[in-house]
Amino acid sequence: MNNIQMAQRDLKVLWHPCTQMKDHETLPMTPIAKGEGVYLEDFEGNRYIDAISSWWVNLFGHSNPYINQKIKEQLETLEHVILAGFTHEGVVRLSERLVKLSPEGLTRCFYADNGSSAIEVALKMSYHFHRNRGDERPLFVSLSESYHGETLGALAVGDVALYKETYEPLLIRSVQTQTPRDQSIEAALEAAEAFAALLRERGSEISALIVEPLVQCAGGMKMYHPRFLTEAKRLCEENGIHFIADEIAVGFGRTGTLFACEQAGISPDFMALSKGLTGGYLPLSVVLTTDDVYGAFYCDYDPVRSFLHSHSYTGNALACAAANATLDIFETEGVIENNRRMSGLVAKELKRFSRFKQVKEVRQCGMIAAIELEGFDPKERIGLKIHQFCLDRGVLIRPLGGVIYVMAPYVITESEIIRVFDAIEGAIASVSVDV
Repeated sequence: MNNIQMAQRDLKVLWHPCTQMKDHETLPMTPIAKGEGVYLEDFEGNRYIDAISSWWVNLFGHSNPYINQKIKEQLETLEHVILAGFTHEGVVRLSERLVKLSPEGLTRCFYADNGSSAIEVALKMSYHFHRNRGDERPLFVSLSESYHGETLGALAVGDVALYKETYEPLLIRSVQTQTPRDQSIEAALEAAEAFAALLRERGSEISALIVEPLVQCAGGMKMYHPRFLTEAKRLCEENGIHFIADEIAVGFGRTGTLFACEQAGISPDFMALSKGLTGGYLPLSVVLTTDDVYGAFYCDYDPVRSFLHSHSYTGNALACAAANATLDIFETEGVIENNRRMSGLVAKELKRFSRFKQVKEVRQCGMIAAIELEGFDPKERIGLKIHQFCLDRGVLIRPLGGVIYVMAPYVITESEIIRVFDAIEGAIASVSVDV
């Protein structure tokens, strides 16, 4: 089997996500046969550095020997069991560890299958909490240009114009408040005041504020100062509004701390986790919440008061084994400290892009780096051209329009980081009119 044969089979039966399938009339599909460490390998032996962690999920490399071993061990005992009325050791142990690691006050874990589903859980829990307390609060607040997933509830609280315009008649009610314009304290305080003004006008209608702490990933890798989170949490507390931290993309060490909220010194009412939770192996998500929220649903049997949500694969034993193995690696290998060291190299490499007139801004938060381009017509598909240029040089990146980002597995080496930025520099040079 070669790449062309596999691609032909694919195009007869698959519909890929975030893809205009007509592009593949001319753009080659890249079939992957196997992965090892930071590398993906196709059917003809070509290798690609996975500089985006396969949509930000892979933390410790493909086919990680330790995670592999733990999943194999789990396969010998239990693959899955219904979590309604039953439990298993893996999900209990994982929950105990997450409660211990998470910000103070998060004491209960509710599991789902993926990031969007976790957001749905948090939104429903927040609304239902207020309802159980006799308070009708049907409105949610998110930041401008935010992204929280693509199921209808998650889509509704995001602010991606294309999605909102297309599916608007199907969406729940939400409003947006200002995102800090940059990573300065001044921008954080300005955005906090805008949120305060919104609360003065509509605070009694609002169930929760939902934010991606420090980095708005799919919205263009916008980054802001942790002071905004501190101020926003204070305002939420003053107005009886829940604070939902969507740490699906930024959690598990991406920003320089295990959870991004730590840098603001806050404890959210809900924290949604997925992606890196299983090291990129299996679908799993979790919403951590407080005893106060849990207690609002705890009662003698009352179907209206009980939380109405479930997934067939909730707390899947294999996924929990992968998640526990991932946490083992964090505990034993000094991951956060190594990430901080490697982020220094990333910062150094980013300096090379100041020479390009088409580079509007360079941003970094921990192991997340972004290079934003300007001056290109969207119809030029610059992101697609840069993607293909880098892929031809053995580096997988997937720009968000004109925003090139790097979010690599933590096992990447210094020489591999340099190779990634070499490819990006060459790609920008190839599409730039001048420098």
